[in-house]
Amino acid sequence: MKLVVAVVRPDKLGDVLEALFRAEVRGLTIGRIQGHGGETEHVETYRGTTVRMELSEKVRIEIGVSDHFVEPTVRAILSSARTGEVGDGKIFVLPVEKVYRIRTGEEDQSAVTPLFPAPEET
Repeated sequence: MKLVVAVVRPDKLGDVLEALFRAEVRGLTIGRIQGHGGETEHVETYRGTTVRMELSEKVRIEIGVSDHFVEPTVRAILSSARTGEVGDGKIFVLPVEKVYRIRTGEEDQSAVTPLFPAPEET
């Protein structure tokens, strides 16, 4: 099990969600965040005062997936969030030690969505 954390441009969120839906990736958390990466600083004038805006608006997407959904999830985000410009964001894939579904008490693989395609049994 993995936690895929993506930080993307807010204007690309719709494209990312559509790509994840097409890849059959379900169950995610989205939050508006601010951050700073490789972007150049932005200067704005507010009430006659010049202000350096050092943080950029971003969207953080967190998706808990079973191991076989890591690559489709990452590919969907990469293909839909990329503009080719500085500030497109990052994707982090982190190991998950344990997962519990609160509603049912299911644990680990059973608690992570998506469940399909299920690994084939022989």
